[in-house]
Amino acid sequence: MPQPVICFGQQPCGIFPRRFLYAKMATARRLQKEIGGEIVFFCHDSDHDCRETITILKNLKTGQIERLNFDFSNKIQKRFTPLYAKKVTEEWKSKTARRLPCFVVPELVKVFQSVQADTVAEFCLQMYLGMGLLDGVRVIKSSDPQLRQKAIEVGDYFVDLPYKGELVRARLRNGGLYLHKGGPAYEELPFEKPARHQISPTRDTRLLWMQSVVHCTHYVAGAGEMQYLDCSQAPEIKFIRRDEIERSDEAFIDFP
Repeated sequence: MPQPVICFGQQPCGIFPRRFLYAKMATARRLQKEIGGEIVFFCHDSDHDCRETITILKNLKTGQIERLNFDFSNKIQKRFTPLYAKKVTEEWKSKTARRLPCFVVPELVKVFQSVQADTVAEFCLQMYLGMGLLDGVRVIKSSDPQLRQKAIEVGDYFVDLPYKGELVRARLRNGGLYLHKGGPAYEELPFEKPARHQISPTRDTRLLWMQSVVHCTHYVAGAGEMQYLDCSQAPEIKFIRRDEIERSDEAFIDFP
């Protein structure tokens, strides 16, 4: 029998991971204790939605909930550049380091200050590693060109391509490539057949695309994922609902 491969997937979701991501991590570790095998974190750093990295924290002095996020170099990068290419500025890092003592213990501030990463996705990932949350976990990134070369072809996808001096993530739509400007507004970009290393899947094609490389036996899914995943696409996978956790959208800031 093959060794179990226990996978969970998520976009980078804040300077400190949201509690629902921590719940996926904890569920995977609990399952590993029961059946053995390895844990894989499928980090979907190809996503471009800047809202994914909002960090929700409670002010230790006022008790008020506040939201922190990265600063972005320009509107194009903020709206359309994938997370693995959105740039981190030194000004943002120093400004945020001064604010963090209002929200977290000094040890977590030190972890934050120690991170050296040029991009939003890598900064989040290095934070999770620095907190010890990914010890012993194999990380696979959807932006990895080698992974993209190995993955199966899908008919519904995004394409990373240059646009006005930035890298953007355009959606294949009606035979063309488009940036969604909001509501019914789209901007069509010049279409050329993309190379495999430019392609990342949509929500509906991500499961099989990921599985063609990861070959997991178990997948830990959140409540939202279970609503749209077509589990029949991958009958070889046993789908596990993540453990419940309170205040799931808030940041996980417990430090081991």
